[in-house]
Amino acid sequence: MKLKTFAMLAFSGLMMSCLQSVSKELRQQVINDIRRPTIEKADSFLDARPVTVTDFRCTRSAGGKHDFFSEGDYWWPDPEHPDGPYIRRDGQSNPDNFSSHREAMMRLSEITATLASAWLLTGERKYADRALTHLDAWFVDSATMMNPNMLYSQAIFGLASGRGIGLIDAYHLVEVARSAQVLAEKGGIPEVHSAKIKDWFSRFLDWMVTHQYGSTR
Repeated sequence: MKLKTFAMLAFSGLMMSCLQSVSKELRQQVINDIRRPTIEKADSFLDARPVTVTDFRCTRSAGGKHDFFSEGDYWWPDPEHPDGPYIRRDGQSNPDNFSSHREAMMRLSEITATLASAWLLTGERKYADRALTHLDAWFVDSATMMNPNMLYSQAIFGLASGRGIGLIDAYHLVEVARSAQVLAEKGGIPEVHSAKIKDWFSRFLDWMVTHQYGSTR
C-alpha cells in the first residue's frame, strides 16, 4: 500500500477529533473526502482475523511464544562460520531475517486505525466491535497477547538477544494506542475492555522507562 493511501486511511478518522478548532466548512470537506475510501477499506477488514506474535515463531529468538522478536536488517550469516555469530553488511538488508512480528504489528496498526476511523465516520457498531477483537487479541487474551516489552527486538544472532534500538519497532503501536484511546473516550468500546488495554500500555511504558533499553541512564 502506498504511503499516501495508508496515511489517508489510517489517520483520517482519528484526525476528526482534532478538527474542532477549524471552520465547520473545512471540517466537513475533510470528512467528505475521506469517508468513502475509509469505509471501503474498513469493510475489507471486517472478516480479517487477528494475527499476533503467537502466530509466528523463530528458532533464533531467545524469548517465548508471547515475546515480540525482530532482527537487525543488516546482519547476515558468516559464510566462513555458518553456525557462528552474524556479521554486518552495512546497507544490505537480509531478506531471510525474521520480520513476521513486525509485519503483524504493522497490520494491526492499519486495521485498528481504519476501523476506528470508520466508526467515527458512521457510528456503526460493527467497526468498533471488530477493532476491539484485534485489540483484545494483542493486549488482553492470555492465549494470544504480546508481552508488554521489546526485550528481543532487533536481535543479532550470536551477538545480542535484543537491543535498545529495537524500540524503534514499537513505532507501529502509536496509531494502535491512539485508536484505542479514541474508541474508549468516545464510547466505542466498553470501559471494562479499555481498562485492560490501557493497563497493557501502562506496563509497556513502565518497562520502557525503567529497562536499560529505554532509559537514558
